[in-house]
Amino acid sequence: MSDRVVVEADGGSRGNPGPAGYGAVVRDADTGALLAERSESIGEATNNVAEYSGLIAGLGAAQELGASHVAVRMDSKLVVEQMKGVWQVKHPGLRNLAREANALRQQFAEVTFEWIPRERNKHADRLANEAMDRAAGRPVRPVAAGTSAPRSWGPPTKQRTRLFLVRHGSTEHSSAGRLSGRNELPLNDLGRDQAARLGARTFGEIAAVVSSPLRRAVQTAEAIAQPLGLPVDIVDDLVETDFGVWEGLTMAEAFETDRDLVLKWHDSPDVAPPGGESFAEVGTRVQRARAELTARYPDAAVVVVSHVTPIKLLVCGALEAPPIALFRLHLDAASVSLVDYFVDGNMSVRLVNDTSHLD
Repeated sequence: MSDRVVVEADGGSRGNPGPAGYGAVVRDADTGALLAERSESIGEATNNVAEYSGLIAGLGAAQELGASHVAVRMDSKLVVEQMKGVWQVKHPGLRNLAREANALRQQFAEVTFEWIPRERNKHADRLANEAMDRAAGRPVRPVAAGTSAPRSWGPPTKQRTRLFLVRHGSTEHSSAGRLSGRNELPLNDLGRDQAARLGARTFGEIAAVVSSPLRRAVQTAEAIAQPLGLPVDIVDDLVETDFGVWEGLTMAEAFETDRDLVLKWHDSPDVAPPGGESFAEVGTRVQRARAELTARYPDAAVVVVSHVTPIKLLVCGALEAPPIALFRLHLDAASVSLVDYFVDGNMSVRLVNDTSHLD
């Protein structure tokens, strides 16, 4: 990943003030590849408060990604001109937010601000509208096609990184339908057989095999890498979600102990299990891993062995699917999904949950 990124941010409210939310995305400045998304409902607020909140979230995401040069693009003339120092921050409700944004900008070598028309800020605008819908208690509107990558019936360029996304083989928890996060359970007998079948699958020419650091993933990756004559590279950011106190529970058991929190967890990617990780946090590190892989292997194929949540987040991210899609996408143990990431920022999901090698 380049240390130069673009932050696109937006915010709004239903009523000004009213149910409010923001959206922000971070892209690689060189390739346009999506690196991170942020979206959150913020209760009752004004448009300008929501817009500043989106800016702060975008800068925070850029900092987490280790960027040094940031180009901020927003369709809020007020926020852009105030951050440039052209207009004063007169409203008392915005001063603390402006100070927070300025404190964040000091963490980078350079931050520039540019006003853009709304039609060039569609991705952040869509995330902000989804957050406003959640704040207003409305169903989240479906994603509009083509909101971030160029619209095309086919890939506009042949140069792409192809990621084979492999879920590890079965374990004791997998077969029992239990939440399996940071534990070190090994593959069970079925899982070892599944891994061997993955090793016999034809992936074509592969440049690298990378894996989550957890034992079940590494065992699966080793079974794939050995016939290819490749080592297994460990990528810590590909680790499964930390489910906190829900670790090892079925969803029914988690619902019995934390009913209200489980419902909130289903509704928002920003909600975490007690002592665990939110899907938004997982998404940040998974997209960081993906950006590093596409930068390291710009025109090659890589086998990525990981877990349910990281793979779902990569597939949903490529499709720009709403958060609820995480709970509507099924991935079997030892399944293979395939996403192409093109150098111009386009993405193409080619395969999801293929288990033909297990037949």
